[in-house]
Amino acid sequence: MAKQPMLKFVTVDRDMPEKRDASVRAHDFDEIYSEFAAAKAEEQASRCSQCGVPYCQSHCPLHNNIPDWLRLTATNRLEEAYAISQATNTFPEICGRICPQDRLCEGNCVIEQSGHGTVTIGAVEKYITDTAWEKGWVKPVMPDVEREESVGIIGAGPGGLAAADMLRQAGVQVTVYDRYDRAGGLMTYGIPSFKLEKDIVMRRIEQLEQGGVEFVLNCNVGEDLSFDAIRGKHDAVLIATGVYKTRELSGENAGAEGIVRAIDYLTASNKVSFGDDVEEFTSGELNAAGKKVVVIGGGDTAMDCVRTAIRQGAESVKCLYRRDRANMPGSQREVANAEEEGVEFVWLSAPVGFTTGVIEPEGAGAAAGIVKGAMVQRMRLGAPDTSGRQSPEVIDGSDYTEHADLVIKALGFEPEDLPKLWNTDGLDVTRWGTVRAEFGSGRTSLDRVYAVGDIVRGASLVVWAIRDGRDCAAAILEDLETADAIAAE
Repeated sequence: MAKQPMLKFVTVDRDMPEKRDASVRAHDFDEIYSEFAAAKAEEQASRCSQCGVPYCQSHCPLHNNIPDWLRLTATNRLEEAYAISQATNTFPEICGRICPQDRLCEGNCVIEQSGHGTVTIGAVEKYITDTAWEKGWVKPVMPDVEREESVGIIGAGPGGLAAADMLRQAGVQVTVYDRYDRAGGLMTYGIPSFKLEKDIVMRRIEQLEQGGVEFVLNCNVGEDLSFDAIRGKHDAVLIATGVYKTRELSGENAGAEGIVRAIDYLTASNKVSFGDDVEEFTSGELNAAGKKVVVIGGGDTAMDCVRTAIRQGAESVKCLYRRDRANMPGSQREVANAEEEGVEFVWLSAPVGFTTGVIEPEGAGAAAGIVKGAMVQRMRLGAPDTSGRQSPEVIDGSDYTEHADLVIKALGFEPEDLPKLWNTDGLDVTRWGTVRAEFGSGRTSLDRVYAVGDIVRGASLVVWAIRDGRDCAAAILEDLETADAIAAE
């Protein structure tokens, strides 16, 4: 009788790839987890129970066929495992690194619910695709037939790139426009290298270029090129800009020097990691070295900021969040990593203003309005709000000042006013400012214009943007086929 390769969760314990010691990793931007060795990946994949209703798959936005590629990994059939993984996910090696598996696939694993510890799905997913790259199994897109139709994609983030990949597979001509000097969106400039090393992103961009995707970079739509011009050039246009407008702080001295946006801070750090000369980093404006740093917010962007500040050599790093640990939106795994690296979390606290000081720059006059501290109110959790979460309430008389030389705003992102920014009429938006688009297809109020990702959902996960991009590409192809059929009549 053949040996059972799966269901070993009762005899094999959960094991993650080795995590580098915090005292070492806090001084560099290398990824913190090592790779699984082949034997370890097979062992951990073999823990899967192959359950009849795979909750891991149903709770994955991409509905990745996780049980099948775990079984194939456990039996050393990695090329087949990669083929199945890539069939539903444009960037499996990226999702394996940055998805909050504890909230998605792993958090809903059946054996986790039975007390045996979840299968390490994310680590195995990363191992499969990293092996595929190493073995040369990942190839540029080579469509069987080239088509004449073209699609313009505004935004080179995960949603736009996922759509570009699917459209090129069908032979459509694809041009991607982006405001930055490198493609990848937040995967390139928003997520630090210790979570997602940049060569991982750049090799996917290169793969798309080799497959025929054209990139027009340093292109601000509405300034360098009009939205109408892009519409006139292509048979369809996909808006995948993401959301970059930072939610602002209120209170006394909220505009003081030394209070910066998370996106500016993370972008500067990532540009430096590419070897770019970044004036705001060199001057210290967007550099935490030697400073008392306060980060305001409790999401994954805040976690990226606090852990970046540690690596830049901050004197101290504190994260202020108005709810408690159990109610924060960021990944609990990220919080644990940050604490190990020396970040202090100040729960149930919120700034109401900032103190400032005056410095005397050498050879210049006095400069006022430099942040020196955050005036903080202590909070407690009261009755649930409309979302079901307990609302923070101020504790009277609990105010104090948290010293700070650098304050980073990580309060989340909002959409830019695209109709105004692009001087275009007829593009409907919701009351939140996001583009109004049909669920599933991404069709907007404008003919042949589609939208996906955060500009539709609001700030969300990379994996949801990939899902939206793939679904929208299918809808665009359907509409192009319909248009061709009508033209042929």
